[in-house]
Amino acid sequence: MSGKVPPNHTRPGIIERGEVRKYFEYLGQYAHQRQLTTMLWDAGQFLNRNELQWRDPELFAQIKSSWTTRSGTASSDMVFLPKSGAITSQTLTLNPNGTDFQGLRHGNRDLVKGEDYTVSGDRLTLTAAALSRLAGDRAYGVNATLEARFSRGVPWRVDVITYDPPVLSNATGSTGSYAIPTQFRGDMLATMEARYDDGSNAGPADWTPYQQWDTAFSAYTGDSIKLTPDFFNAVKDGSRVTLTFDFWSGASVTYHVTKTGTSVTGTPG
Repeated sequence: MSGKVPPNHTRPGIIERGEVRKYFEYLGQYAHQRQLTTMLWDAGQFLNRNELQWRDPELFAQIKSSWTTRSGTASSDMVFLPKSGAITSQTLTLNPNGTDFQGLRHGNRDLVKGEDYTVSGDRLTLTAAALSRLAGDRAYGVNATLEARFSRGVPWRVDVITYDPPVLSNATGSTGSYAIPTQFRGDMLATMEARYDDGSNAGPADWTPYQQWDTAFSAYTGDSIKLTPDFFNAVKDGSRVTLTFDFWSGASVTYHVTKTGTSVTGTPG
Protein backbone atom coordinates (compact mmCIF):
# COMPACT_ATOMS: atom_id res chain seq x y z
CA MET A 1 0.00 0.00 0.00
CA SER A 2 1.47 3.38 -0.92
CA GLY A 3 0.52 7.00 -0.36
CA LYS A 4 -2.85 6.31 1.29
CA VAL A 5 -4.53 7.82 4.31
CA PRO A 6 -4.99 5.35 7.19
CA PRO A 7 -8.59 4.15 7.38
CA ASN A 8 -10.56 5.40 10.37
CA HIS A 9 -14.26 4.90 9.97
CA THR A 10 -15.00 5.87 13.57
CA ARG A 11 -15.01 9.57 12.71
CA PRO A 12 -11.38 10.39 11.90
CA GLY A 13 -9.47 12.80 14.08
CA ILE A 14 -11.79 12.90 17.08
CA ILE A 15 -10.07 9.92 18.70
CA GLU A 16 -6.90 8.26 17.46
CA ARG A 17 -7.85 4.92 15.93
CA GLY A 18 -5.55 2.78 18.06
CA GLU A 19 -6.93 4.34 21.23
CA VAL A 20 -10.46 3.41 20.12
CA ARG A 21 -9.33 -0.20 19.73
CA LYS A 22 -7.69 -0.18 23.19
CA TYR A 23 -10.90 1.14 24.74
CA PHE A 24 -13.08 -1.59 23.26
CA GLU A 25 -10.48 -4.28 24.01
CA TYR A 26 -10.47 -3.33 27.68
CA LEU A 27 -14.21 -2.70 27.98
CA GLY A 28 -15.15 -6.05 26.42
CA GLN A 29 -12.84 -8.14 28.56
CA TYR A 30 -13.83 -6.28 31.74
CA ALA A 31 -17.50 -6.86 31.02
CA HIS A 32 -16.74 -10.54 30.34
CA GLN A 33 -14.79 -10.81 33.60
CA ARG A 34 -17.64 -9.21 35.57
CA GLN A 35 -20.31 -11.17 33.66
CA LEU A 36 -21.92 -8.00 32.34
CA THR A 37 -23.93 -7.72 29.14
CA THR A 38 -22.91 -4.90 26.81
CA MET A 39 -24.75 -3.11 24.02
CA LEU A 40 -23.32 -0.89 21.29
CA TRP A 41 -25.58 2.11 20.74
CA ASP A 42 -25.02 3.10 17.13
CA ALA A 43 -26.56 5.73 14.85
CA GLY A 44 -24.80 4.49 11.73
CA GLN A 45 -21.25 5.30 12.80
CA PHE A 46 -20.20 1.66 13.18
CA LEU A 47 -22.75 -0.25 11.07
CA ASN A 48 -23.77 0.52 7.49
CA ARG A 49 -27.46 -0.14 7.91
CA ASN A 50 -28.20 -0.15 4.19
CA GLU A 51 -25.75 -2.99 3.55
CA LEU A 52 -25.69 -4.46 7.09
CA GLN A 53 -21.89 -4.34 7.00
CA TRP A 54 -19.50 -3.08 9.66
CA ARG A 55 -17.78 0.07 8.46
CA ASP A 56 -14.56 -0.95 10.20
CA PRO A 57 -14.31 -4.78 10.20
CA GLU A 58 -11.00 -4.62 12.05
CA LEU A 59 -12.56 -2.72 14.94
CA PHE A 60 -15.50 -5.12 15.07
CA ALA A 61 -13.06 -8.05 15.17
CA GLN A 62 -11.45 -6.38 18.20
CA ILE A 63 -14.82 -5.94 19.89
CA LYS A 64 -15.86 -9.54 19.21
CA SER A 65 -12.53 -10.97 20.38
CA SER A 66 -12.79 -9.08 23.68
CA TRP A 67 -15.89 -11.07 24.59
CA THR A 68 -13.74 -14.13 25.24
CA THR A 69 -10.08 -13.13 25.60
CA ARG A 70 -7.53 -10.34 25.88
CA SER A 71 -5.54 -8.95 22.94
CA GLY A 72 -2.09 -7.39 22.95
CA THR A 73 -1.75 -3.75 21.95
CA ALA A 74 1.05 -1.17 21.70
CA SER A 75 1.66 2.45 22.60
CA SER A 76 0.69 3.52 19.08
CA ASP A 77 -0.61 2.08 15.83
CA MET A 78 1.38 4.56 13.73
CA VAL A 79 5.08 4.99 12.99
CA PHE A 80 5.94 8.25 11.21
CA LEU A 81 8.94 8.59 8.90
CA PRO A 82 10.30 11.79 7.32
CA LYS A 83 9.83 12.29 3.59
CA SER A 84 13.53 13.00 3.16
CA GLY A 85 16.64 12.54 5.24
CA ALA A 86 17.82 9.56 7.22
CA ILE A 87 15.37 6.98 8.51
CA THR A 88 16.14 5.91 12.06
CA SER A 89 14.89 3.02 14.17
CA GLN A 90 11.53 3.50 15.88
CA THR A 91 10.40 2.04 19.21
CA LEU A 92 6.92 1.17 20.45
CA THR A 93 5.93 -0.01 23.92
CA LEU A 94 4.04 -3.31 23.91
CA ASN A 95 1.02 -3.85 26.13
CA PRO A 96 0.71 -7.67 26.11
CA ASN A 97 -2.31 -7.74 28.47
CA GLY A 98 -1.35 -11.22 29.65
CA THR A 99 -0.52 -12.55 26.17
CA ASP A 100 2.87 -13.36 24.67
CA PHE A 101 4.29 -11.38 21.75
CA GLN A 102 4.80 -13.72 18.79
CA GLY A 103 6.29 -11.50 16.09
CA LEU A 104 5.62 -9.07 13.25
CA ARG A 105 4.14 -9.75 9.84
CA HIS A 106 3.93 -7.66 6.68
CA GLY A 107 1.36 -9.12 4.31
CA ASN A 108 2.18 -12.83 4.08
CA ARG A 109 5.79 -12.40 5.20
CA ASP A 110 7.06 -12.69 8.76
CA LEU A 111 9.64 -10.08 9.69
CA VAL A 112 12.95 -11.40 10.99
CA LYS A 113 13.70 -10.90 14.65
CA GLY A 114 17.14 -9.37 15.18
CA GLU A 115 17.26 -8.10 11.61
CA ASP A 116 13.95 -6.32 11.08
CA TYR A 117 13.06 -5.76 14.72
CA THR A 118 14.23 -6.37 18.27
CA VAL A 119 12.38 -6.90 21.52
CA SER A 120 13.74 -5.90 24.92
CA GLY A 121 11.20 -6.35 27.71
CA ASP A 122 8.13 -4.48 26.53
CA ARG A 123 10.09 -2.39 23.99
CA LEU A 124 9.59 -3.30 20.34
CA THR A 125 12.09 -1.59 18.02
CA LEU A 126 11.77 -1.52 14.25
CA THR A 127 15.20 -1.25 12.67
CA ALA A 128 16.15 1.53 10.27
CA ALA A 129 16.87 -1.04 7.55
CA ALA A 130 13.43 -2.61 7.84
CA LEU A 131 11.66 0.75 7.88
CA SER A 132 13.62 1.91 4.82
CA ARG A 133 12.52 -1.20 2.95
CA LEU A 134 8.90 -0.89 4.07
CA ALA A 135 8.75 2.82 3.20
CA GLY A 136 9.81 2.19 -0.39
CA ASP A 137 9.75 5.46 -2.34
CA ARG A 138 8.32 7.23 0.71
CA ALA A 139 5.13 8.46 -0.89
CA TYR A 140 3.05 10.55 1.50
CA GLY A 141 0.71 8.48 3.66
CA VAL A 142 0.70 4.81 4.56
CA ASN A 143 3.60 2.95 2.95
CA ALA A 144 3.12 -0.39 4.75
CA THR A 145 0.89 -2.01 7.35
CA LEU A 146 2.33 -4.43 9.89
CA GLU A 147 0.63 -6.87 12.23
CA ALA A 148 2.01 -7.36 15.71
CA ARG A 149 0.89 -10.87 16.61
CA PHE A 150 0.29 -12.20 20.09
CA SER A 151 -0.44 -15.64 21.51
CA ARG A 152 -4.17 -14.94 21.52
CA GLY A 153 -6.66 -12.28 20.54
CA VAL A 154 -6.46 -10.22 17.36
CA PRO A 155 -3.24 -8.75 15.87
CA TRP A 156 -2.30 -5.14 16.53
CA ARG A 157 -2.10 -3.03 13.39
CA VAL A 158 0.87 -0.69 12.87
CA ASP A 159 0.88 1.70 9.91
CA VAL A 160 4.24 2.93 8.60
CA ILE A 161 3.58 6.48 7.39
CA THR A 162 5.68 8.97 5.45
CA TYR A 163 5.01 12.64 6.15
CA ASP A 164 6.26 16.20 6.08
CA PRO A 165 4.97 18.97 8.35
CA PRO A 166 1.62 20.13 6.92
CA VAL A 167 1.45 23.45 5.06
CA LEU A 168 -1.42 25.90 5.57
CA SER A 169 -2.13 28.79 3.18
CA ASN A 170 -3.70 32.25 3.30
CA ALA A 171 -7.49 32.26 3.18
CA THR A 172 -10.41 34.67 3.21
CA GLY A 173 -14.00 33.75 3.84
CA SER A 174 -17.02 34.38 6.00
CA THR A 175 -18.02 33.37 9.49
CA GLY A 176 -20.61 31.08 7.91
CA SER A 177 -18.14 29.27 5.66
CA TYR A 178 -14.42 29.29 6.27
CA ALA A 179 -11.82 26.76 5.12
CA ILE A 180 -8.03 26.87 5.45
CA PRO A 181 -6.30 25.36 2.38
CA THR A 182 -4.13 22.59 3.81
CA GLN A 183 -1.49 20.28 2.38
CA PHE A 184 -1.55 17.47 4.94
CA ARG A 185 1.45 15.75 3.31
CA GLY A 186 0.77 12.38 4.89
CA ASP A 187 -0.12 13.69 8.34
CA MET A 188 -3.51 13.80 10.12
CA LEU A 189 -5.02 16.50 12.30
CA ALA A 190 -5.48 15.62 15.97
CA THR A 191 -6.46 18.80 17.85
CA MET A 192 -6.78 22.58 17.54
CA GLU A 193 -5.82 25.14 20.19
CA ALA A 194 -7.12 28.72 20.03
CA ARG A 195 -5.74 31.74 21.93
CA TYR A 196 -5.94 35.52 21.73
CA ASP A 197 -2.73 37.56 21.62
CA ASP A 198 -2.95 38.15 25.38
CA GLY A 199 -2.82 34.38 25.95
CA SER A 200 -6.47 33.94 26.94
CA ASN A 201 -8.52 31.16 25.39
CA ALA A 202 -10.65 31.77 22.30
CA GLY A 203 -13.63 29.84 20.99
CA PRO A 204 -16.71 28.04 22.35
CA ALA A 205 -14.65 26.15 24.95
CA ASP A 206 -13.28 29.25 26.67
CA TRP A 207 -12.10 27.28 29.73
CA THR A 208 -9.37 25.59 27.67
CA PRO A 209 -7.40 26.43 24.53
CA TYR A 210 -8.26 23.00 23.11
CA GLN A 211 -11.37 23.24 20.96
CA GLN A 212 -13.85 20.48 20.21
CA TRP A 213 -13.83 18.64 16.88
CA ASP A 214 -17.01 19.40 14.86
CA THR A 215 -18.08 22.11 17.31
CA ALA A 216 -15.17 24.43 16.42
CA PHE A 217 -13.29 22.74 13.57
CA SER A 218 -13.07 19.64 11.38
CA ALA A 219 -10.83 18.09 8.76
CA TYR A 220 -12.72 15.42 6.85
CA THR A 221 -11.24 16.19 3.42
CA GLY A 222 -7.69 15.97 2.18
CA ASP A 223 -7.36 19.63 1.18
CA SER A 224 -8.60 21.85 4.01
CA ILE A 225 -9.32 22.43 7.67
CA LYS A 226 -12.75 23.98 8.28
CA LEU A 227 -13.68 26.36 11.09
CA THR A 228 -17.35 26.37 12.09
CA PRO A 229 -19.84 29.25 12.47
CA ASP A 230 -20.06 28.31 16.17
CA PHE A 231 -16.34 28.95 16.53
CA PHE A 232 -16.58 32.42 15.03
CA ASN A 233 -19.73 33.23 17.02
CA ALA A 234 -17.60 32.81 20.14
CA VAL A 235 -14.65 34.87 18.83
CA LYS A 236 -14.23 38.58 19.60
CA ASP A 237 -14.61 40.91 16.64
CA GLY A 238 -11.32 42.47 15.50
CA SER A 239 -9.16 40.39 17.84
CA ARG A 240 -6.52 38.17 16.28
CA VAL A 241 -6.73 34.50 17.25
CA THR A 242 -3.71 32.23 17.04
CA LEU A 243 -4.64 28.67 16.16
CA THR A 244 -2.24 25.84 16.88
CA PHE A 245 -3.00 22.70 14.90
CA ASP A 246 -1.52 19.57 16.47
CA PHE A 247 -1.03 16.53 14.25
CA TRP A 248 -0.69 12.83 15.05
CA SER A 249 2.95 12.83 13.94
CA GLY A 250 3.73 15.30 16.73
CA ALA A 251 4.01 18.25 14.34
CA SER A 252 2.36 21.56 15.30
CA VAL A 253 1.50 24.38 12.88
CA THR A 254 0.29 27.86 13.87
CA TYR A 255 -2.22 29.96 11.95
CA HIS A 256 -3.78 33.38 12.62
CA VAL A 257 -7.42 34.31 11.97
CA THR A 258 -9.21 37.61 12.49
CA LYS A 259 -12.97 38.16 12.33
CA THR A 260 -14.24 41.54 11.16
CA GLY A 261 -18.00 41.52 11.14
CA THR A 262 -18.90 38.50 9.03
CA SER A 263 -15.57 38.50 7.16
CA VAL A 264 -12.60 36.33 8.16
CA THR A 265 -8.98 36.52 7.05
CA GLY A 266 -6.28 34.03 7.87
CA THR A 267 -2.53 33.73 7.47
CA PRO A 268 0.05 31.11 8.45
CA GLY A 269 1.89 31.75 11.72
